[in-house]
Amino acid sequence: MQSTKSIQGTREILKNHKGKTIAMVPTMGYLHEGHGALIKAAKEKADFVVVSIFVNPLQFGPNEDFDSYPRDIDHDLAFCQKYGVDLVFHPDIEEMYPKDMEFTIRIKSMASILDGRKRPGHFEGVVTVIAKLFNIVQPDYAFFGEKDRQQLMIIKALVTDFNLPVEVFGVPTKREESGLAKSSRNVNLTETERAEAASIYQALNMASEHIVNGEDSPSKIASEIKIYIEQNTSAHIDDLAIYSADGLKEIDKIQEDVIIFIAVKFSKTRLIDNLYVKI
Repeated sequence: MQSTKSIQGTREILKNHKGKTIAMVPTMGYLHEGHGALIKAAKEKADFVVVSIFVNPLQFGPNEDFDSYPRDIDHDLAFCQKYGVDLVFHPDIEEMYPKDMEFTIRIKSMASILDGRKRPGHFEGVVTVIAKLFNIVQPDYAFFGEKDRQQLMIIKALVTDFNLPVEVFGVPTKREESGLAKSSRNVNLTETERAEAASIYQALNMASEHIVNGEDSPSKIASEIKIYIEQNTSAHIDDLAIYSADGLKEIDKIQEDVIIFIAVKFSKTRLIDNLYVKI
């Protein structure tokens, strides 16, 4: 396995592997089994796998957890070695953003809901760094977790709208035995909060079952989830919505496949999850 903090170094290494198919797994580090699932999927698809590790300041708001976001590059490099990654690109901020950028990418409706509404500028920061990473690595394939499904759909739209020559794949959310979605931010949960956080997935599954059994009111489903979370955790719901699976459109009645999105705030961290419900 090779690793570099340099954009030019990354390009030089990749020059030596011309003719191979390249898969990329962009991450913010503090890698866990969820990232491992992405790497495994990438290895099955391509000859050469690149993992990027970069905590991107552009996607954090002024009062968010950029400074406290967990980082451990030694762990991450060992993790990538274990999973058979070929190249790790782990630049610092000055390498990725040597000066203030003149250009940004604006997103229309897909960034006006959910995390885009709650975290203004977040997805613009995401697509900016992804566009840069795709340009640096020029992968044939890229892999993202379905836990961040809104992000996944926005990145797919970026690739489509700008005709980028990369195929984007979503990989099912890796979960702990309790059902809690694997996340780098889980390290900030107390032992009690981690146990309580299992209720997030339980609430989503309960809601899915009710929809499949005929409940077609998004407001009723949302109310059931809210009550379940309030009764079983010390957290509060930061966001909760049900959108059409096709294009994330608002709906008054559930008549097609939907995605239930939820964000829950514990004392020191905000967790997101979602569930695709097939009608």
